[in-house]
Amino acid sequence: MLYITVDLKNADAQVRLDKHVYEYLTTDPYLVKVDFINNLRRHSSGCAVFQKTWQRAEGGYKTETIYLHKLIAEQFLPDEKTKEKNLVGARNGNKLDCRLENIVWRSRSVASRQRKTSSKVGYTGVYQENNRYRAVISINRKSVHIGMFATAEEAAEAYNKKSKELYGEDGKINIIRKKPKESASSKKK
Repeated sequence: MLYITVDLKNADAQVRLDKHVYEYLTTDPYLVKVDFINNLRRHSSGCAVFQKTWQRAEGGYKTETIYLHKLIAEQFLPDEKTKEKNLVGARNGNKLDCRLENIVWRSRSVASRQRKTSSKVGYTGVYQENNRYRAVISINRKSVHIGMFATAEEAAEAYNKKSKELYGEDGKINIIRKKPKESASSKKK
């Protein structure tokens, strides 16, 4: 195994870490002091986070929040951060896979394209209109019509093609669900 897994405190899930990243997280004096590695939780956004509330000497409380993927990127990939690419994401979409090969600095527009869809159809850029499906893509903050299709899957494939053409590997790609095959006994005669 090339990586180490760490259980999350509040979920039946694990974080993947490179061995040398794990060593850093378990030997850095401050991270050891706050027991960082044993207090990782799954955030509502799906990523791993350390959160602790401290009582202030002058009264009141302060909550410290450290996002694991951001901490790793800042510590191990600082040269890849630019003015434009200043948000941290996961190449494979798994926010708990914090291996260095999966962590990438992204621009806000790329991060936006990589978000999960809010479409009722279940595909980014695909919307149902009556009995057909419209495919659209955002170009320079404007919605551009790709076409109308008989199925949501056809519209999603058209979106994928246009996304690859426009944005390359930074484009959002829908995972097309296969329709279950109709059994011979359920077909109408």
